[in-house]
Amino acid sequence: MTGPLIRQMTPTDVAAAAAMISREWNDRTVFLRWALDYSPSHLFVAEDDGRIVGTGIATAHGPVGWVGTIFVAPDRRQEGLGGRLTRTVIDDLESRGCRTLVLIATDAGRTLYERLGFGVQVPHVRFTAPGLAAGPTDDAIRPFEPRMLSDLVALDRLATAEDRSVLVERLSGTSTTSVLVGDDESLRGFVIRAPWGGVSLMAPEPDDAIRLLDWRRRQSGPDHPIYAGLPDSGDERRALLLSRGWTPAGAGTRMIRGEPLDWHPDWIWGHFNGALG
Repeated sequence: MTGPLIRQMTPTDVAAAAAMISREWNDRTVFLRWALDYSPSHLFVAEDDGRIVGTGIATAHGPVGWVGTIFVAPDRRQEGLGGRLTRTVIDDLESRGCRTLVLIATDAGRTLYERLGFGVQVPHVRFTAPGLAAGPTDDAIRPFEPRMLSDLVALDRLATAEDRSVLVERLSGTSTTSVLVGDDESLRGFVIRAPWGGVSLMAPEPDDAIRLLDWRRRQSGPDHPIYAGLPDSGDERRALLLSRGWTPAGAGTRMIRGEPLDWHPDWIWGHFNGALG
């Protein structure tokens, strides 16, 4: 066999893989260790003479699969390894019944994904804002209770068109999750913070999303910025965030292959990361 061996990642690979990725992206150590224990995610590495030179992650959420963390060591690019890793992830997801594949592409990776049959869905944009000083509490924003889980799963499914029930249940808890409820106690939005720092924020109404974002800013405090990531579906959310003191902090391209999704991108205001959505 020519070229690096592509195999499943093991716990002993995490340090080397994270060190390689952190040359250009942020530290993935906590996420990789977590994902190895999350059964919907299958992690792969490319190994050459004992050295980790590439990674890829396949995450299946029902019939929708995420292609994530496709990374090749800088000195091993232009050898076709990124394509091999991506095809390995695609084959894994399709073998598990995924009919729709999605990913968030960097500018450097977009051409590769187009060659593999992905098309542009929407831009994916990131914003940042400074934290805020403590202010009046919002009594409608409350800690998560286990009885709320089914409502969180239902809202998440409508927003994403994915079955992320295992993910939502795994990450929801009183210390990680807050919900916004209406006067009738119905769920209007939620925030879930992952151990590696990613935050999923869902809210169908922009005003509710801003309430949750402002709550996050107050929780963070004035010395710590926070981030939001959202599919830019051409609505007014970009202008709304800019008017509230948020500034752009990078962008990618959300791409799709396979069956279209009946989703609500305008409900999504934060995502866990590019391997989970």
